[in-house]
Parts: sequence; C-alpha cells; structure tokens
Amino acid sequence: MVTKFYFRDMEGYKDLTEHQKKYMGKSAAFDLELLPTAALQEEMAGFIQKRIGTISMITLLNERGDYNRLCCFLAKKGTELEHFLDWNRETWFRKLKAWMLEEGMPLNYERQGNYGNTYRMRPGVMRYVEQLLDFLEPEDDREEKEKDIWELEKLGVPFHGNLVKNYKTINFTKISQAGLREETKKGIYLNLQNEAIACISRELTAVRRLSGFLRERHPDIQSFRQLDRELLEEYLTYLKTEEGAPKKLRSELTRLRALMESISRILEYGNLNGLFLSRDIPSMPRAEFKTYSDAELKRLNAAITRMEEQIARVMVIHQMLGTRISDTLTLQTDCLFQKDGEDLIRIRQMKTSTYIKPISRELAMLIQKAIRYTKEKYGETDGAILYGRTYGVLGSHI
Repeated sequence: MVTKFYFRDMEGYKDLTEHQKKYMGKSAAFDLELLPTAALQEEMAGFIQKRIGTISMITLLNERGDYNRLCCFLAKKGTELEHFLDWNRETWFRKLKAWMLEEGMPLNYERQGNYGNTYRMRPGVMRYVEQLLDFLEPEDDREEKEKDIWELEKLGVPFHGNLVKNYKTINFTKISQAGLREETKKGIYLNLQNEAIACISRELTAVRRLSGFLRERHPDIQSFRQLDRELLEEYLTYLKTEEGAPKKLRSELTRLRALMESISRILEYGNLNGLFLSRDIPSMPRAEFKTYSDAELKRLNAAITRMEEQIARVMVIHQMLGTRISDTLTLQTDCLFQKDGEDLIRIRQMKTSTYIKPISRELAMLIQKAIRYTKEKYGETDGAILYGRTYGVLGSHI
C-alpha cells in the first residue's frame, strides 16, 4: 500500500501555476505513516484517494493541515483506536474538543458571510473528521424521511425554495432526544409542503434550542408528549434571561408554535393544544413610517448616477417597482411578459406566494436592459436570478 500521497504526483499538479507549485513545495504529501495502525492507514488511503478525484489541489493542500492535526490528536488520544468507526460522532467530537483545549486551539471562529452576516464556524479538523466518517459509514438505504439528514431533492415532495440561499439538506442530528427528533421529522415533513424553506429552517433552529434546554435542565424529557405549561413557562424564562437568547424571539417562538401545532395534528398530542398563550409571544414592533423630503430624494438620485452601472439600474428599478428590496434583487430573467399588449412582471416573494403586477413600458425596458447585462456577464443559466450573483454587494450599497 502507498504510504505517501505526494502532491507532485497528482493529476491536478500540472495545472498549477509556477507560483503555486513553489508555494506547495515538492515534498508536500499526505503521510499515512503518521497514523498509528495499518487499518487506520488503509481507511484513510481510500478517503484521500476519493478527495483527490473530487476537489481542487488548493483545497487538498488546506486539508493536509487538518489531516496532520488529526494525526497529532490520534498520537496522543487515540492510541487504542483500531478503526475510525470504533468511536461514534459524539465521542469523536468530545475527545477532539478536549484535546484542542489542552493544545490552546480555539473551538470555533467567526466568518463574514456573503450577505453581511457573521457565522460561527467549526475548526477545519472537525469538518475533516465529519467528512471522513461520512465516507466510511455504510450507505443508509432507509427511506429519505426516516434519515437524520434529508436531501431535499430525494424527498419527492415539492417545496418552496429560497432564491438567495440554496438549501440542499435538512439536518436533525443536533436534536439530542430520539423521541423529540422523530416527532420533529413528522412535523417538518408536513410543514415542508406548505411553508417556505426559510421558515422550515427557523423551526429547526427553534427545536434545536429547545432540545439543548431539555438536555441541560430536564434530561428525562424525551418527547413532545411530555411537555406541559409549567415546563414551557420555564423555557420562556430561560430564553429571556440566559445568554445566547435568540435575537428574533418573536420569530423563533412563532415557528416553534407552528411546528408543535403540526405535531399535535399528526400524532394527536392533546397536551400541545393551547400550550402557547397569546402573551407568550412578543408583539410585533409598531412600524415607524418615514417620508423623505424632495431635497433628500434629489440627493439620493444624484448619488445613484455615480454608482456602478448595474447597481444604479437596480436602485431606479426598485423605486419604480415599489417592492421590498429582497423582491427586487431576486427577480428572475423570465419575470417579464406581455398579455393583451400590457407589460406584466412576475414577482416571487421569498417566504410567501408569487404574484403578478402591471408595469409601465419605461420600467419594462429598464428591466430588459438589466436582464441583458446579467446574461452577457454571467451567461444563459436556467432560471438564473437577475441580481442573485451580486446580492451581497448590492445589499451592502442599499
């Protein structure tokens, strides 16, 4: 068996620039001899060979650092390990976290997203181990909705996707309680057929937080059937007083209630009926109406003319269309059409339904220019979003 996978011997090495080759060096390799047993070396060899055929050389080089950290961990904490699957995921990550704390490594780091949001990310070695376990574990041949991670395309049910964030999976693994997890699957499966995927994501976030609370404070609770009003009141107090409370409490509680109502209907859990009272959910903040003076509008439009061409066009379309900025930025290239000589536009809202509204000929011509610009720059893509490729950039300007 090969014990070293040198980068210089890989197929993609010849496509690198001279600068990249110099940076990588001739001795860069995955050294299997760093692993303590022959069985671990053989399992890792199969995983590395698969990665070589599916990801870029630069990504492989980054993964070599994670691989070396994994080897250091096993040399210190995994000397008794014969096969990678001898430990379940929970054991893997518990031991990894303990080792990282001993070595002074951070358990997470922050990354700025494309749309201005800040995300807390796990270290690369943890993601590397997760990918390794995914590769080694036998394929799950159960029906898709019985699995703990659903691939949306395999569910066989229509769902309202998101034009900005491309959701591909629904992950239930972070719901610790087995009963709670299976009940949540049934509620989510029902709601997925009627709600936008963004709402489904919020429901999962809400139930994960509830699961963490129950694991910490009430480990005996394993099912929604065991919930009562007293426990819910304790949870509401926890959300409002503990650190790490959700920023959008109203939204999270609304989605948790919607999920509980679906579970109640499917499984006939009478204890969930009327569990939430109207006062439990914060009221919607009253909107503050604001108007702009003629002088402010003149300054705005004067500034628009100095913006980049497509951004300026978006700002004008947004004013003329009168929609929310998210609706404007996610118009699709097939949104315009005519009926009985009238120009119409099809607007697909992110969380609700698609609707059609008439527009002026001037606005239609401006949108057509924006569509042509997008197609010339990004090419003809099926169902391409008009401004989706630059959503984060545009959002930061607006």
